[in-house]
Amino acid sequence: MSAPPPMTATLRDPITETLELTGARCALSCGLTAAGNWALAFPAPGRLKIQAVLQGTIWLVMEGIEHPVRLATGDIAVLAGDRGYILASDPAVPPVDMVPRFRAPTESFTHAGDEGLDAVTIGGHIDLNTTGKDLLLSALPPLMHVGAATAEAPAACWLMDQTLREIRSDAPGAAFAAEHLAQLLLVQVFRTFLTSANADAYPTGWLRALADERIAPALRLIHGDPAHPWTLTELARAAAMSRTTFAQRFKETAGVPPLTYLCAWRMRLARHTLRREDTSVSSIAASLGYRSESAFSNAFKRTTGLSPRRYRDAARTGD
Repeated sequence: MSAPPPMTATLRDPITETLELTGARCALSCGLTAAGNWALAFPAPGRLKIQAVLQGTIWLVMEGIEHPVRLATGDIAVLAGDRGYILASDPAVPPVDMVPRFRAPTESFTHAGDEGLDAVTIGGHIDLNTTGKDLLLSALPPLMHVGAATAEAPAACWLMDQTLREIRSDAPGAAFAAEHLAQLLLVQVFRTFLTSANADAYPTGWLRALADERIAPALRLIHGDPAHPWTLTELARAAAMSRTTFAQRFKETAGVPPLTYLCAWRMRLARHTLRREDTSVSSIAASLGYRSESAFSNAFKRTTGLSPRRYRDAARTGD
């Protein structure tokens, strides 16, 4: 039986691999100042949403979340994007619909409530490509509250503030800077998730599996060398568990068996390469550990319903 490759610096971690697949970019960022009694109702953004409170206290009320969440200065809220929500000075205040405001021209900041400055918050949307949505939006919980005392919150607040400045700026390189700041924001989101004590309560998926200290070593092997013909025995050994226990725990956290996950990850990498590069199908097959182009093509068609070449054509024509 072949031994797993040595764990060296050449093996890349799953977060790095994922960030390269997501196409993350900041699609919109805006600020809100408020005073007195106020409440604003927002529709489901449909994208990853990050809200940072720079001053004061704001309440967040979200569909499907039983209790309102109090966001204080320095706190961050991460929304998976599939639910409507309300920002308010108090959960009891009747909200004003924000949709009409979206249709009208707005400045960098909008104001709610009375005159004055009780609270300041910045909201940003992170746009993802098809692979990014598949990987992230189903793996993240509907709402993550990151307290100001956490290691990740100060950096995230700074990144949000800087992203707003870049997006509203006409300085050279502003769009490039905003795109990379969005990726750094995603890094902070990942780190927050991975250090959360409540990760077991989050949706099953690769991110929850990575947060599991017992499963994470095997997941890193898969992501670090997807072309290796991993066996259940090798992966269980990396997790210091028996095959049966490892397989059960992996499925409980990731949602699928280990080797199914390996195949799915290879297909994600293949789709990404086919959409963005002119690499030959045979080269893609070899890079992902398939012994022949036909074996890869059959596996790809079982997953997507299209051959690799037809997938590439469709992706590039927008079909």
